[in-house]
Amino acid sequence: MSSMRNAVQRRNHKERAQPLERQKWGLLEKAKDYKLRAKDHKMKKKTLKILKQKVANKNPDEFSFGMLSSTVDKQGIKVADRGNKALEMDVVKLMKTQDAGYIRTMLQVVRKQRKELEEKIVLGEGAVRTMKGEDARKASHTVFVGDRKEQRKFESDEWFGTGGEWPESAWNRPRKQVEVEKDSDEEDNEAGVQPKKPSKKQQEAVLAVKKEKEALMKKRERAQDKQTGILRTLMAKERALATADERLEQQRAKMNSTVGGTNKTGVKFKLRERKK
Repeated sequence: MSSMRNAVQRRNHKERAQPLERQKWGLLEKAKDYKLRAKDHKMKKKTLKILKQKVANKNPDEFSFGMLSSTVDKQGIKVADRGNKALEMDVVKLMKTQDAGYIRTMLQVVRKQRKELEEKIVLGEGAVRTMKGEDARKASHTVFVGDRKEQRKFESDEWFGTGGEWPESAWNRPRKQVEVEKDSDEEDNEAGVQPKKPSKKQQEAVLAVKKEKEALMKKRERAQDKQTGILRTLMAKERALATADERLEQQRAKMNSTVGGTNKTGVKFKLRERKK
């Protein structure tokens, strides 16, 4: 009878999946997952129980000969021997001297860079060199004309209204028309004649000069901010090197027994001076 019951097809009862509205919480825990988690929890409880019994049964007067050779730091942590051999005092002094020489050299280099940068920022050379240096991109301006004949007759000075000191400059170019208009306006005002309304080309030239001035000021401000950030970094590096040099000098003085200090146990001491 039991064999016939096992031969009949039965329905497979499967565990349900995680609902759609709870998929953000991850996979739904199945029975096998719960068994593993419960087993791990029981193992930890058993371990904690054993440790508590060991602590309760510990003898405060327990002694072992290993305690004589082992050392602990201020926090009570055991300090193990790493097998490093202590260097001789002369070797350590030589290493300290070389470190001090390197730190002082780097301090001089950083101090020189900081002074040069301060002079650039004060004189305003940082922004100008950034725009006119070798790394600056060469600006270009394309002008479209009707035919070959106009191209031959084209003159850049008349078109851009530039010339004089910096005809090839891509920024801060002096404008001929603006200067001529200023002179004519001053003469008309002196003569009592009402100034003429500027033409469209003249207005465009004035707007171009204004835009170039604004762009120049923005470039100078960005360059100034960049130089200021570099200056702060150099000043912080200089302070760090000066502090390291000072502490290294103190260590060398203590090794030479020329100053007092604090011993390993935290007690301050002062060298006795010879009575005169």
